[in-house]
Amino acid sequence: MSDLHDPIKIGIVSVSDRASSGVYEDKGLPALQDWLQKALKNPITFEPRLIPDEQAHISKTLIELVEAGCALVLTTGGTGPALRDVTPEATLAVAHKEMPGFGEQMRQISLKFVPTAILSRQVAVIRDKTLIINLPGQPKSIAETLEGLKDADGKPVVHGIFAAVPYCVDLIGGPYIETNDEVCKAFRPKTAIRPPHQA
Repeated sequence: MSDLHDPIKIGIVSVSDRASSGVYEDKGLPALQDWLQKALKNPITFEPRLIPDEQAHISKTLIELVEAGCALVLTTGGTGPALRDVTPEATLAVAHKEMPGFGEQMRQISLKFVPTAILSRQVAVIRDKTLIINLPGQPKSIAETLEGLKDADGKPVVHGIFAAVPYCVDLIGGPYIETNDEVCKAFRPKTAIRPPHQA
């Protein structure tokens, strides 16, 4: 039963000039929402935003989502080397702490598929009690990055970044995030694991 789990508010932000102006349909927000609903046991309130590639606008949106009480904010899009790709700059501009391991691991995962993964500039930061993570733009890449890669038997080959997210959110004072292990098994030190809920 979902009321046994902490409710969580998650900001999801798709950064795209063309999608935000209606030139084509945004695929980032549905991909983020679908994955999170599959992966988490917590009841989730989503705060979705579809915005253009404008640095000041992105920074302002991230601050608004932190102030609205989101424990986690995931962005998609705007992380390449093109002139309009400014999501990492906008994210770093609002950071109280940088979390470089997330970006390093995302590139490791993507490198298993394409050599151009080294062109991606995703970052993760903490602002107040919110973890903000830049994700790739393609729905397939979003899922691979969050979940990681598994072999034919379902054993992790490369860990996805989301395995570390619940414990990070614990450490910054957020809600206790619980995952569906078949999608993504959260890792916590034994001392940080809550006993299972009694039905």
